[in-house]
Amino acid sequence: MNIELFPYLKKFKKDAESADTIEYKIGEIFSELKNRVQSGYNLREVLNRIDELRFRTHAEKHEMSHLYEDKIKNMGNAGRNGGEYYTPRPLITTIVKVVAPKIGDTIYDGAVGSAGFLCEAFNYLKHSKALTTKETEILQKKTFYGKEKKSLAYIIGIMNMILHGVEAPNIIHTNTLAENLADIQEKDRYDVVLANPPFGGKERAEVQQNFPIKTGETASLFLQHFIKILRAGGKAGVVIKNTFLSNTDNASVALRKQLLDSCNLHTVLDLPGGTFTGAGVKTVVLFFEKGSATKKVWFYQLNLDRNLGKTNALNEKDLADFIELQKTKADSENSWTVDIKNIDQATCDLSAKNPNKKEEATLRQPQQILEEMKALDEESADILNAIMELI
Repeated sequence: MNIELFPYLKKFKKDAESADTIEYKIGEIFSELKNRVQSGYNLREVLNRIDELRFRTHAEKHEMSHLYEDKIKNMGNAGRNGGEYYTPRPLITTIVKVVAPKIGDTIYDGAVGSAGFLCEAFNYLKHSKALTTKETEILQKKTFYGKEKKSLAYIIGIMNMILHGVEAPNIIHTNTLAENLADIQEKDRYDVVLANPPFGGKERAEVQQNFPIKTGETASLFLQHFIKILRAGGKAGVVIKNTFLSNTDNASVALRKQLLDSCNLHTVLDLPGGTFTGAGVKTVVLFFEKGSATKKVWFYQLNLDRNLGKTNALNEKDLADFIELQKTKADSENSWTVDIKNIDQATCDLSAKNPNKKEEATLRQPQQILEEMKALDEESADILNAIMELI
């Protein structure tokens, strides 16, 4: 394994005709991997199990992609890696539907993780129409692009895309944030950005120097990167912490102003807590188009009649009302429109405060009313006694 097999597979990268071949990607994967199986008996058992698997036909390969997806989901549910490996697939599917990429668009995720966004965008485009041979080749080689910093996530992302049908994914193992924004030129830009960048992380001072708005918050740096790397007229769907809408620190205010001035932030989807299993933060999805300033923002607050968790995850039915209303941006009990002229121009506060949500009146129980009356009587008696003592 260590002396013959892994070096042989790693050599595929060097021997491949070009970087957009599956041979190159196999070599790339085994350049990142090390054999950590110490027991020969365990290794033999693993190989026997793998030998039983079949994925020669399209149906078998599709089944394999689902099995792999479930494995990634379990990694995401394990706790500390919650948002790193797994964004709920119903949410990704919804974001892709709203952004609605088309054949010929270049689609980018600079925090690619397990490549869930790119896989769903591939499925969406693959079934959007009857594809010609040329369109199939464009979809395979000139559509999907990603960058990933961590070795394990990088390998998982490549494998996920291969199993979903993209034989030579254009994913690079690099730190996206190490790229200076000033160096991004028109040839480096993309038509569509789909991403759930890591939040809560802190970047070093030297990394922050690559950005005009200095901040240690990883997600804020990624958002600057996404705005810069979008082409004029390009579209984006980006997940970010909901505190981004209202934080009062200088960096958050400056970033909101930049977003509203350089892009049309047309839709904000406010998600409930528990959407990301293992990560307790509340999040929103920002949908924007680059090239014209924001005039109005349509908000949708996803209110569910249950708490989300491992055994009660988000599903596509939960998001069906959002998808339907977003087409016309109609007001409802869960949706409303904010005119940018009416927000605080100094802070650009975009807090998701639903003006249409009806507060349910809760009727008090008779015992509760009697107890409150008793407490008020006792309070009145105390006040009277205090007055009498003063007299």
